[in-house]
Amino acid sequence: MKKNNNQANVDHVTGDKIPKSFVFSRTKLPGSVKQLQMDLRKLMLPYTALSLKEKKRNTLRDFLNVSGPMGVTHFLMLKKTASALSLRVARSPQGPTLTFKIHQYSLASDIAQSQLRPRCPPDLFKKTPLIVLYGFDPQEPHLLLATKMFQKIFPDLDVKTIKLSTCQRLVLMNYNKDTKLIDFRHYSLRLQPVGVSRRLRKFVEKHEVPDLRNLQDVSDFLTKAGYGLESEGDEEAATVTLSSDLRRVNRGSTKSAVKLQEIGPRMTMQLVKVEEGLCSGEIMFDESENVDETTAKKTQNEDEDEEGEEGSEEEGEEGNEEDMDEDDVED
Repeated sequence: MKKNNNQANVDHVTGDKIPKSFVFSRTKLPGSVKQLQMDLRKLMLPYTALSLKEKKRNTLRDFLNVSGPMGVTHFLMLKKTASALSLRVARSPQGPTLTFKIHQYSLASDIAQSQLRPRCPPDLFKKTPLIVLYGFDPQEPHLLLATKMFQKIFPDLDVKTIKLSTCQRLVLMNYNKDTKLIDFRHYSLRLQPVGVSRRLRKFVEKHEVPDLRNLQDVSDFLTKAGYGLESEGDEEAATVTLSSDLRRVNRGSTKSAVKLQEIGPRMTMQLVKVEEGLCSGEIMFDESENVDETTAKKTQNEDEDEEGEEGSEEEGEEGNEEDMDEDDVED
């Protein structure tokens, strides 16, 4: 029996509409940026169109017409010009639209090549990632809007009913108020039992038969150097106590270490514009105007300071002339 489309688009836990996304570009992208687009599509899995095909003649209206029947709620649009690379994040079909300037980026393949043991299990992208936003000031309207936009771009999670086994990825966005830059990171998340070696974990989880040819006794597997009981990273600050069992080695009421491993893509970007509609409408925030206003205000303050200094010098000169006149009178 086939599921009703309306039921498939609604979260069975929260009852809210499941957010879905299109990641695309309306201009031709160079090879590395095209790969960045594919990395973003993988990041947005499972509620995105991984094999979305774009054509030169496609307009924004074409994507809107298709997105409605498919229940797509968000657009992520990459654009590359001669001077800049930008990412637009928009709510479909009526906006708002947030435009980010991408200052730097690294592909998922670049991240993997930089690691000794890159980690990407086949089921990693079957569930939606968790999202953590840090440093976004709710007193700033454009930052508050950005926070709400990214919170709603992924399905809501019910802490009481969520299964730990579904928490395998994490998206972290950190805002630096001094530089106004956002550090965008994507991690795989796993739990490791404290006090259990990596070889034992492999044996229990994957039923891999250990190579004992060079050992005198089975006990050497546990006591010999390199096979010890110390697990990787048992720091107290990185451990949690599980409320329930998680797979074979992470048992409920025991401590497990939280492990984050970056899987990419990685971006450093800046929010430069907020539009009320879908890539149109009233401009609610424009970083260039803010920069111009700040520069103008700074220039005005400098001019006022200069005028004040000139006034002080004139007053000093007048005072000297009066003193000289008094001396002449005394003479």
